[in-house]
Amino acid sequence: MTSHQWGRVADDGTVYVRTNDGERAVGSYPAGTPEEALAFFTERFAALAFEVELLEKRVNSGVMSPEEAAESVRTVRAQVHDANAVGDLAGLEARLDALAPILAIQRDARRAEKEKRSAEAREAKEKLVAQAEKLAEGDDWRHGANRLRDLLEQWKAIPRIDRASDDALWRRFSTARTSYTRRRKAHFAQLNEQREGAKAVKERLATEAEALADSTDWGPTAGRYRDLMRDWKAAGPAPKDIDDKLWKRFRGAQDRFFGARDAANAALDEEFAANAEVKDALLVEAEALLPALEQSGDIEAAKRAFRDIADRWDAAGKVPRSRMKELEARIRKVEQTIRGHEDEQWRRSDPEKSARADDMVAKLQAAIDEVEANLEKARSTGNQKKVAELEENLASRQAFLEMARRASAEYGG
Repeated sequence: MTSHQWGRVADDGTVYVRTNDGERAVGSYPAGTPEEALAFFTERFAALAFEVELLEKRVNSGVMSPEEAAESVRTVRAQVHDANAVGDLAGLEARLDALAPILAIQRDARRAEKEKRSAEAREAKEKLVAQAEKLAEGDDWRHGANRLRDLLEQWKAIPRIDRASDDALWRRFSTARTSYTRRRKAHFAQLNEQREGAKAVKERLATEAEALADSTDWGPTAGRYRDLMRDWKAAGPAPKDIDDKLWKRFRGAQDRFFGARDAANAALDEEFAANAEVKDALLVEAEALLPALEQSGDIEAAKRAFRDIADRWDAAGKVPRSRMKELEARIRKVEQTIRGHEDEQWRRSDPEKSARADDMVAKLQAAIDEVEANLEKARSTGNQKKVAELEENLASRQAFLEMARRASAEYGG
């Protein structure tokens, strides 16, 4: 009989292994010597020991999940327990048992990590749901749809949590997307309807603007263009490509009309330039009356001279619009200065002239009323030439009226 620390070979060639429960036959090796038989079965044990060692390393390194490791331990344990090998099989099983606490710690760590990831995933998904619901309640039609698509991609990248919670959060997220999409479609449908209405209005306005483009009735037509522009702005936007085309038509008609009007006014200004030169000379003559009046005090002579200048002033006709205010202001200043001297003389010489001043105010006011009525008629018919003449006449009479009122107030006070 040949023996070994963990086994022996009986005389009949049977190989036994020693265990805590006693000996157990593991096989025989009839083709060789007892020593060769023991070597064969101890090599089997060495192979099992290597597998146990490899499993220990893999478990301790954490490359396997606790579940995979536990399954491997069970598999190797079954191999060791019934192994036809000679060696410390109980020691191998003890080493496998020692892996149980390690796997328990790994399970706890894995569980804690899983719970942490689940909490993070839940928090992340709740934030996405809150953002989606906020978008669904808002009116960001330009960027909202893209933002919701981004949120959906983020949702897909987040791990699932427990099924009930995940499904509940998804229902909220999906409901928010559906609500936003429906409201967005309704908004653009309404907007499209409004734009179609604006299109019809602007087509009518463009057509009317084109029909007025060649009018020479400057005043009323300019007023009508102002009305058309007001209606254009109130109509709102039409579909962009159509809106641009209609605006080009509308603006082109406007430009044609106002360009022709400006050209006509420029021609009139050029025609009236010579009149301005005449009035410049008359102003020099009129303004020279004031120092002479200061020296002589002869108001009647100054009045006669000024009336002659005023007659020639009226006969000179219209002046360019750019000169009108300047020239009228200068001639009125001369007139008012002479009137002031006259008023002072009245106050010194005739207390009964208050009545005459009142009568003058009434007559001037009646004359002004008549001029204003004629001016309104000229404006309504677009007779620009008549309008300019009446405006000059009105300005002159109003200046006289102002002086007459002051005289009346002074005599009455």
